[in-house]
Amino acid sequence: MLFRQLFEPVSSTYTYLLGCEETGEAILIDPVLPTWQRDLAEVATLGLKLVVTLDTHVHADHITSALRLKHEAGSRIAHPAVDGLACVDLPIAEGTPLLVGSLRIDPLFTPGHTDGHHAYRIGNQVLTGDALLIDACGRTDFQSGDPTALYRSVAGKLFALPDETLVYPGHDYEGRWVSSIAQEKTRNPRLGGNRSLESFVALMNGLNLAYPKFIDYAVPGNRECGVCPAGVPDNLSQYCDQIGESRQG
Repeated sequence: MLFRQLFEPVSSTYTYLLGCEETGEAILIDPVLPTWQRDLAEVATLGLKLVVTLDTHVHADHITSALRLKHEAGSRIAHPAVDGLACVDLPIAEGTPLLVGSLRIDPLFTPGHTDGHHAYRIGNQVLTGDALLIDACGRTDFQSGDPTALYRSVAGKLFALPDETLVYPGHDYEGRWVSSIAQEKTRNPRLGGNRSLESFVALMNGLNLAYPKFIDYAVPGNRECGVCPAGVPDNLSQYCDQIGESRQG
């Protein structure tokens, strides 16, 4: 398997490129609109063809480039079936692997950050999206978030994976790239150290975080698989524009 971890700086999002060396087929997981050209260039550099894009959930902090990549590269759009998006070509669900060439991607239903969130296990790696971050976890105060559900997703599914499983998160804001299940079980300040459900729920309900600045545009745009809605103000235009370019208008 060819594997690349790519970083988008506007929303601090990790995009994952996986390629099958036997067939030359590739998948991008959680691709971001401003970096769609960079991602396609990386696919081409590796001698691969993009056949699928896949998102972990309906994002609130950036817009997926799934639809743009479908138009540019002919890739199909995969997304959790539970979200019921009309624009999806390949609805995915836990228990049914997604195959890309010889690669097997096992969806894990991990609600709590959103009610449709999925993580993806590929061999000894797990892409945890926003459910489990390095020394953190996704917030639970919007998009039908639920701290009880998130606790059960992490403790019951992700922490049940082998300790040596590598954890690749959906975001990081401090320059970290990878963790492990053993590390997060031991030292994650929110979920590690055998924290109880009651303690976790109280912690998450008491965070009092600011309202996400791009959510009102990102969620409807992502429910259309990557459309930048009309009316995005100039101070948020970087979430829609290609990296390195400014909006003309």
